Amino acid sequence: MWVITLYSNSTISMFEFDTEEEARKAFENIKGCKILSEIVYFTDYDFLVAI
Repeated sequence: MWVITLYSNSTISMFEFDTEEEARKAFENIKGCKILSEIVYFTDYDFLVAI
């Protein structure tokens, strides 16, 4: 999961995306102070296989 955290006008908003591609497209279009993060859950099978 990918999350964009936006701080604008003294408020914090978070937007969730399933793929990196759609998150990066949205990230380019959003104005303000923003952070793009990838959320990895320890219980994700793909993450456990990579360890």
